[in-house]
Amino acid sequence: MKAIEITSYGAPEVLRVADRPDPVAGVGELLIRVAASGVNRPDVLQRMGHYPVPPGASDLPGLEVAGEIVSGDAAALAEAGFKIGDHVCALIAGGGYAQLCVAPVAQCLPVPKGWSDVDAASLPETFFTVWSNVFERGRLQKGETLLIQGGSSGIGVTAIQIAKALGATVIVTAGSDDKCEACKKLGADHAINYRTSDFVEEAKKLTGGKGVDVILDMVAGDYVAREIECLAEDGRLVIIAVQGGVKAQINAGLVLRRRLTITGSTLRPRPVAFKGAIAKALREKVWPLLENGAIKPVIHSTFVAAGEPDGTTSGAAQAHTLMESNQHIGKIVLTW
Repeated sequence: MKAIEITSYGAPEVLRVADRPDPVAGVGELLIRVAASGVNRPDVLQRMGHYPVPPGASDLPGLEVAGEIVSGDAAALAEAGFKIGDHVCALIAGGGYAQLCVAPVAQCLPVPKGWSDVDAASLPETFFTVWSNVFERGRLQKGETLLIQGGSSGIGVTAIQIAKALGATVIVTAGSDDKCEACKKLGADHAINYRTSDFVEEAKKLTGGKGVDVILDMVAGDYVAREIECLAEDGRLVIIAVQGGVKAQINAGLVLRRRLTITGSTLRPRPVAFKGAIAKALREKVWPLLENGAIKPVIHSTFVAAGEPDGTTSGAAQAHTLMESNQHIGKIVLTW
């Protein structure tokens, strides 16, 4: 099969097309003929040498794919209600930048009715992450207010749509007026341009001084202290990335007086059983929203994964360049 390798740690150009042996599905697994692969920020970190591959995972980048089931563990397929030829999307621990990919059956979901494989490839990484962190760890409830840092990112556009569909008020931050408008079109109630406004002051103003109930944070660093200031009583701060740094100095008194919760998680190293439980929750509570049009795919760009026939330029490299520019709104997808 053709695949995209990280030939050395560095710039996007280190992503090169290579031939790899076809993988084989084992117990509890299925093999997907990949139509499309989602591109995510952790792929960029892995390429740069900042995101170690979990033990036993493929060294190839790629954490989500969609395509056709070509083989698999018969018992596991039957239990999940899948059969050979079905189209699924899957969350994986690595190996998604390839024409064939093995995935645990428990981490697969059917391609939603009316969605293409390319659309579906944009789902798993962000939907698993948002559900696990916003709704399980953050315990966001109908009628509460969610603040999303980076509303125009892949995670952001997913969180906006799910939270709105389930009855929350959504405030986002974004780095330009255009991105703020795009977030509003996706359903955000309010959008704050963090380059021209103080999100703490704006969040307090928008909530009548009460503060927000849940914050989804991909920045960390000095944002943490500011986020604590704009949380309501019993508010929850959920950190899922540290783009602004790993260290923060906070006002612990506010944490005590407002009974705040500060938590966070990483999804990639969690066991199959944990991810499988998220998949079940998504299939029950979110997949109907995809199929009835309440939540729509938000894909900024697609790139042909293998790029030039001689392998000198991969579409993956172009995709990573775009992601690092932060000019995209929504997801970036590779096609095979």
